[in-house]
Amino acid sequence: MTDNKKSKNMTTLFKVLRFIGRYRFLLILSILLACTTVVIQLYVPILFGNAIDQVVAAHQVHFHKMLYFLGRVTTLIVLSSILTWIMNMINNRMTYHTVKDIRSKAIQKISHLPLSYLDAHSTGDIVSRVIADTDILSDGLLLGFTQLFSGIVTIIVTLAFMLSKNIWITLLVVVLTPLSFFVAKFVSSHSYEMFHKQSDTRGKQTALIEEMIGNQRIVHAFGYESTASERFAQINEDLKEYSQKAVFYSSLTNPSTRFVNNIIYAGVALLGAILVPYNMLTIGGLSVMLAYANQYMKPFNDISSVVTELQNALACASRIFEILEAETESKEPEKELTDITGKVEIHDVAFSYDPSKELIRDFNLSVKPGMRVAIVGPTGCGKTTLINLLMRFYDVQNGAISIDDTDISKVTRHSLRHGFGMVLQDTWIKAGTVRENICIGKPDASEDEIIEAAKRSHSLSFIRRLPDGLDTMLHEDSLSQGQRQLLCITRVMLALPPMLILDEATSSIDTRTELKIQEAFDRLMQGRTSFIVAHRLSTIQNADLILVMKEGKIIEQGTHTSLIENDGFYKTLYQSQFANVTE
Repeated sequence: MTDNKKSKNMTTLFKVLRFIGRYRFLLILSILLACTTVVIQLYVPILFGNAIDQVVAAHQVHFHKMLYFLGRVTTLIVLSSILTWIMNMINNRMTYHTVKDIRSKAIQKISHLPLSYLDAHSTGDIVSRVIADTDILSDGLLLGFTQLFSGIVTIIVTLAFMLSKNIWITLLVVVLTPLSFFVAKFVSSHSYEMFHKQSDTRGKQTALIEEMIGNQRIVHAFGYESTASERFAQINEDLKEYSQKAVFYSSLTNPSTRFVNNIIYAGVALLGAILVPYNMLTIGGLSVMLAYANQYMKPFNDISSVVTELQNALACASRIFEILEAETESKEPEKELTDITGKVEIHDVAFSYDPSKELIRDFNLSVKPGMRVAIVGPTGCGKTTLINLLMRFYDVQNGAISIDDTDISKVTRHSLRHGFGMVLQDTWIKAGTVRENICIGKPDASEDEIIEAAKRSHSLSFIRRLPDGLDTMLHEDSLSQGQRQLLCITRVMLALPPMLILDEATSSIDTRTELKIQEAFDRLMQGRTSFIVAHRLSTIQNADLILVMKEGKIIEQGTHTSLIENDGFYKTLYQSQFANVTE
């Protein structure tokens, strides 16, 4: 493992330990129990040795003393079992609470990450980090707590007991110990990289699966099945390769350490056999030393296994901490935006997603309260980007946007967004009832208010046809795209916000229903500042102001009539949509 990887590994470990530190009482208690159980388990061989030494010669056995030592052995084994059970319960509690904290913080962090981060990472990869990677971290921590503490204490206490019995055998064991460290170093240096690649590839695989399952209609419609299968097969092959290598290197742990164990065990037996005839060690003492030699090396097996699992856990933890340490949205001010009238001013705004590709520049706009502002233009001209800036999904890079003479960067995002009602082309339905989906913007709405909003949005008829009406449980594919959009419109009709943003709000609705909803929107927009993004220019002819955008700039603005009379870009767009009708 390179120095850079070692440093990254240690940094990740310390980050995990900071989370564990919240449960330091449980950690200390676990360590104390580990020490106690190890001392008890290592004292048992001494009692066995004493029991064996009660066999003095043929027909000379001190049975009463032997039974005394065996009774003590039984008592200590029972006590050790109880303490080990308690220690494991504590370790489980500590591990699962730590992972719960990490996962909770990851979810909280995701809700405060800028859209730029979420746009740059696939949903499947983020889900894989929060779910799969934290599960692997949990397994690694649990194994670490269960075996690492006990293993380290066992090594130290065993050496102390061995030293009290015979210094020469103890020195032999100490001299041969570095063999285990060489084995552990070899395994850990090769396994970490493979486990990290395995985690990354698993995230890509999750992202691809989610992408394909969520868009099966598109996949089938364009005959993309074979290409999707090839992409999956390639990622699956990479995952298989990394997983095999990770498992191969980690599987070297047990046989390698067992080989070292056998060398040390044989060395202790040989040296003990030499010392016994010279009365430097009793037969019982030799059995104790052999038991200790076995006990001494067992933790190295366990620790080597733990190190391998920790490599995997830390590789996953580093991916989780990438989310936890990602730069959040700019700091929230404390000022709230209240009593919104709807006056909007945009001064010299410039913005681009990619610094090398300019999008919006020198953008200026003045909107009076209650105005209906329509935004039109070719695809990629910056219409939706302007909406993102108004809602502060992205922050402007130059210039300023103000509402009611207050810079929106100086107020909380929640109060700003609470002032807008949004209906987008991309709909979102959460897992829950129809009622819960409608009441997202107004959780305390009454039954009458919900029904009235559903009537205005013309969604009540299809809601009543659902199995349980407003109490019907919904999931991702419960409704058609048009029905989903009607529910999103119902949310806005219920919340009645002071400002509206309609981004192709009726794109998935049939023409007859669209005309009815347009009438409802007209009533809703009365007295409310409204921004309407539309490709169908027939829907925005009554707007108070139409902004014609091209390459991030306003190239024309005015009413529908004035823009047609202008004989400019808007007239070209309008005529291209209605050329067939005119003919």
